[in-house]
Amino acid sequence: MTVFNIADLFEGIADAIPDRIALNCGDEHLSFAEVDRRANRLAHALLASGVEPGQHVGMQLYNGVEYAVALLATVKIRAVPINVNYRYVEAELDYLYGNSEITALLYDVEFEERVGAVAPRFPALRTLVAVGGTTDLPGSLTYEEFVAEQPDTRGFAERSEDDRYIIYTGGTTGMPKGVVWQMKDMLFAFANPTYPPPETPQGWIDHAASGGPMVMMSVAPLMHGAAQLNTWITWWMGATMTYVRKFDADTVWRTVEREKVNSITITGDAMAIPLADALEANTYDLSNLFAFVSTGAILTGTVRERIAAALPNVMILDRFGSTESGSTAQATAGSSPEKGLRFAPDVPDIAVLDDSLNPVQPGSGVLGQLARTGYIASGYYNDEEKTAKTFPVVDGRRWLLTGDIATVDADGTIMVFGRGSQAINTGGEKVYPEEIEAVLKGHPAVFDALVTGIPDERFGARVAAVVQLRETEVTPEELDAHCRKELSGYKVPRAYAFVAEMRRSPAGKADYRWAREVAEQAAE
Repeated sequence: MTVFNIADLFEGIADAIPDRIALNCGDEHLSFAEVDRRANRLAHALLASGVEPGQHVGMQLYNGVEYAVALLATVKIRAVPINVNYRYVEAELDYLYGNSEITALLYDVEFEERVGAVAPRFPALRTLVAVGGTTDLPGSLTYEEFVAEQPDTRGFAERSEDDRYIIYTGGTTGMPKGVVWQMKDMLFAFANPTYPPPETPQGWIDHAASGGPMVMMSVAPLMHGAAQLNTWITWWMGATMTYVRKFDADTVWRTVEREKVNSITITGDAMAIPLADALEANTYDLSNLFAFVSTGAILTGTVRERIAAALPNVMILDRFGSTESGSTAQATAGSSPEKGLRFAPDVPDIAVLDDSLNPVQPGSGVLGQLARTGYIASGYYNDEEKTAKTFPVVDGRRWLLTGDIATVDADGTIMVFGRGSQAINTGGEKVYPEEIEAVLKGHPAVFDALVTGIPDERFGARVAAVVQLRETEVTPEELDAHCRKELSGYKVPRAYAFVAEMRRSPAGKADYRWAREVAEQAAE
């Protein structure tokens, strides 16, 4: 019997539309049936290697067919996929391998040296599979050797809607956290908000089968939860998912042109700025594109305007949500970090809770934390304390506190000021970095900016900015004058650190811990 389980639904869709293209990356184009058969072979290989239901399978891979197939193969056998940041060095891998308790790992051969240095420290990590070439690592097999002789048919054990799925996220202020989802909760939390989700598993399959052959593209790396969920959402629509192996703006637009992509999803300014640069420098046939979506990070107004000017016939959308909450809201017209982030909730389970965890009354102006109930994550893997703090139970209802500071307007629109953990308290005034970063990036000489607080004897903390410039030079005095046109004086950075390259995750997420260290060193 088919249940609300990713593997069950994919198999049902593959049976309903076997010949429709499900996935493409570079020169590879696979139908739903072909993806299913490849995943079956890998799933049988994982079982034969000793992976059991509930155990964790790591993926330390660039984007590609193998990554998507590995995700599907893992859930087919009721094991749990674990995303590994491919930029991690040995110390970070040591933490993640240990915290996630992976028993198998698929890795790109480019990472073999790092894998070889860390994997032997974990005896439970018994299965190593090298993707994309030969391997000299003791005990490791190439992908082709690993799946050789395995059948491409199914024959797997019955699954449950409570099977787990884990996405490691964070790292902006500390080590990443493993967000634990149950299958049904994840399906409904991340369901496409443009239509009511079907009420039965067969309804999801029928919807996919009846959908048109749309082509979607996720630009973010699959080691980021947004790209994984965008892949599943695409398949639930019966549509084709498109990847590029590594982010390069020209490669992205050439792929959109070649594959006739209809909708592209990125992550904030870190991707949008080079994409805008490429649009302004080159000519592409993007006549099939109708949607440009940012999720996981909000576009600043100036960047949004550049994209809109280059793509005048394309909808530009900002989606709001998190790995823990799912997709929750869409930015209203005119919303931006500079002018104020305003969102219209997608679902009724969204609220702003005050310090006593009571809902904020619309129009009251009271600040609280944005929260969601209903279909939310189960908690954090191996972290009961963090789980209890982030997922409190109030009057019998379990909530997720997102950490975003917000209020509710009289019409129900939610205004988000920024992450509470990143707020800078300077002389008793709260400053949210996102607003200042957006203003800085509005200066034509600034390519990227991160804002943080550094110690100040008088005010407790002062605002500091880490700035990556374009080729044009600019002085701190010029940036100061630019900011004072848009910001109250207490929000204007008191110190600047100029860097050759900003440190962000492959998905564009800010590394505020690094930014604070750089700003403090510059101030000294």
